[in-house]
Amino acid sequence: MALAGRKASHKGLKICLATTIIFLLLIIAVSVTLFFTVFKPKQPQVTAHPASIDTIQLQIYPTFSLNATLGLVITINNRNYGSFKYKNTTASISYHGASIAEIPIEHDMVPARGQLNITTYANVTGEKMVSSPYFWDDVRGGRLEFSSVATLHGKVSVMKIFKLGAEVVSTCEISMVIQTLALESKCTSKIKL
Repeated sequence: MALAGRKASHKGLKICLATTIIFLLLIIAVSVTLFFTVFKPKQPQVTAHPASIDTIQLQIYPTFSLNATLGLVITINNRNYGSFKYKNTTASISYHGASIAEIPIEHDMVPARGQLNITTYANVTGEKMVSSPYFWDDVRGGRLEFSSVATLHGKVSVMKIFKLGAEVVSTCEISMVIQTLALESKCTSKIKL
């Protein structure tokens, strides 16, 4: 009788162990599937909207100088299921490789599957632009071409459980039509975990 009791308890233990293993394998399979599909990091969409040209200072004599303050609205569209909290940073604007402005970006958080608008400004120093060999050709062509780079360092939080260090690198090509002072931009960004 004791032998039959032991066989029954071993049988129950084997069933319990097999059920637990199957359950764990199922959880692992679902987690891996979700990680590579739904939770797979997607590149955030960053768009720079030049809002206004606040001031323009132009001096022709005794030396030529051009300074301007541009008001900007930067939109970050987070397509991920995790929020992104980033630290203070500075973006830079270049004209044919020469840095002509820095844009301060204050720390904030982009919510999961949400959007954030950042209002900031850029003080453009025109002396470096004017001394560029491309400047007068661009003026004659009616367009000034700029590029900007911003690197946001921070943390990605998925479901408030998993927190990973990450950085978002955003690059923009900005074109200014001289006659109308209209600004156009095209931005791309990449996330690195």
